[in-house]
Amino acid sequence: MPDTKTKLMVEAIQTGTVIDHIPAGKGLTILSRLQIRNAQARLTVGLNLPSGGSGLKDLIKIDEWRFTENDAAELALFAPDATVNIIEDYRVVKKFSIGLPERFVGVFTCPNTNCITHNEPVDSRFTVIQRPAQPQRSAQVLLRCDYCERSFADTLFTEAG
Repeated sequence: MPDTKTKLMVEAIQTGTVIDHIPAGKGLTILSRLQIRNAQARLTVGLNLPSGGSGLKDLIKIDEWRFTENDAAELALFAPDATVNIIEDYRVVKKFSIGLPERFVGVFTCPNTNCITHNEPVDSRFTVIQRPAQPQRSAQVLLRCDYCERSFADTLFTEAG
């Protein structure tokens, strides 16, 4: 019987990308966004896995797809503290944190149905605005549309899935 302390809960990949430390419950949202970008991608998903620092986490392994920091930036609203590991020959050759970018271009649709992005062939553009935590309020992230200049809470984008 294999030693449970050294047994991998999710199979290793030879070449590709591992998105680790996804907040538990956000893995399926990220999975759906990845499948929109590449429906043929081979994915391994671990949900509610034990994590030393945060209790539980989700994890996604993408075979034969090496993420760039721009690829990872699209996932920042869903898992800003996640890490991306680039794998070659079963080893991590590059590792970086996702973090929130200053802007999102062509990633999300503007919630304002009157925005020009719904009628013209232009990519949506949002500027990220971070408001610090205040007493009895957690930090807030807003996305301001560069075209209609309206600001929207990040939950409007992340809960729409």
